[in-house]
Amino acid sequence: MADLPFSFLFFSTVALTGAVNTVTHRNPVHAALWLVSALLGIAGLFLTLGSAFLASVQVLVYAGAIMVLFLFVVMLLNLEASMFEGLSSGRCASIVAGAATVALILFPLVEDDSLWTVPEPRFHAPASARTLSQLLFHEYVLPFEMVSLVLLVAMVGAIHLARRTRVSEGA
Repeated sequence: MADLPFSFLFFSTVALTGAVNTVTHRNPVHAALWLVSALLGIAGLFLTLGSAFLASVQVLVYAGAIMVLFLFVVMLLNLEASMFEGLSSGRCASIVAGAATVALILFPLVEDDSLWTVPEPRFHAPASARTLSQLLFHEYVLPFEMVSLVLLVAMVGAIHLARRTRVSEGA
């Protein structure tokens, strides 16, 4: 673990800090902003792996467009911080399940030192936008379209929830 580069440790710390603060903050807007920092940390990890294109897509699509969508949904639903206060039994169970998941993920890393080595890539294709677009729009077109459909359904559902709340308030 001593031979890990500083940039990897820095960006992984940024990503983990952002992810933990996303889950622990009660204010939904603050949680969304911490999620942006986690996504930027992941983009930095892509940069350390030598994939500038994926890092730029991460920043533009996720940290930019998707987070704007999340913030609009939070503002549409008018979520209050009081909704997230208190420690219910469901929240305690979620904390225990999350800790168990982290322990199960980290156990093999502590047990076997060979997992810290980065494997060689299976093929040596140039990492370009053309290669990525060929894979995305030819070989993986069905999963790509399914993800866009899931995002569309989520957006329509959020608008429906916000609209139903406002209609019931006005009646």
